[in-house]
Amino acid sequence: MSIRQISTDNAPAAIGPYSQGIIANGFLFTAGQIALDPKAGQIVAGGIVEQTERVMENLQEVLKAAGASWGDVVKTTAYLHDLSNFPVVNEIYGKWLGSARPARSTVQVPGLPRGALVEIDAVAVVSGS
Repeated sequence: MSIRQISTDNAPAAIGPYSQGIIANGFLFTAGQIALDPKAGQIVAGGIVEQTERVMENLQEVLKAAGASWGDVVKTTAYLHDLSNFPVVNEIYGKWLGSARPARSTVQVPGLPRGALVEIDAVAVVSGS
């Protein structure tokens, strides 16, 4: 089995012993992305709207670094600190995905790294890997 690490300066560096993404057997598995600004290393200012936009941007950059796009995503998981934010997250998520409709799970969790309000990870098919 071939395993390849994905890394890009356009998404936040890993804040622990993990990779931004791993390609294994033609699938990209991303690390969960929170709303860290990749340059400042801090959670973006604002609330759920700003954080969700940053999360989706971070995920897109990891996808791009792996040679994938939203149309290649087959599964996502969204972790929300407060499930009452689901309608806002869902709207922003849908805007970023366009016509892509991967399978998705959404769960409420008691806490996320650095006090984030939302974290999302993705699994994508990567051609040529």
